[in-house]
Amino acid sequence: MEHRIRTGDIIDVTITGIQPYGAFASLPDHTSGLIHISEISDKFVRNVESYVHVGEVIRVKVIDIDEETHQAKLSLKAVRLAKRKYKRAYKNRREKIKETPLGFNPLKEKLPEWIAQGIIKEEE
Repeated sequence: MEHRIRTGDIIDVTITGIQPYGAFASLPDHTSGLIHISEISDKFVRNVESYVHVGEVIRVKVIDIDEETHQAKLSLKAVRLAKRKYKRAYKNRREKIKETPLGFNPLKEKLPEWIAQGIIKEEE
């Protein structure tokens, strides 16, 4: 049984058509949706075809669903912005491991014990 698509879902869609105002897409549940030109990128979009192509499978966020027509409003930029925010947050967390005043000796001293316990396998 297929998952019912809801507002807020991030899904893979197939681009089925391109117009000057946006791109049409086929959703996994066989309904359709539109990525309006304003939801393609956070930058100025002169030509939709510079970003997506017919037949291409892309990941989008469902920003609304019209219950009467079952048409979905989709956003490509919401997914890309979320990725960028995640990468930025992750990059800020990467810090160099600082050596303690004892150096790495405590690890060196524990290694034979860990090998004996089978926690670490000794390289052959």
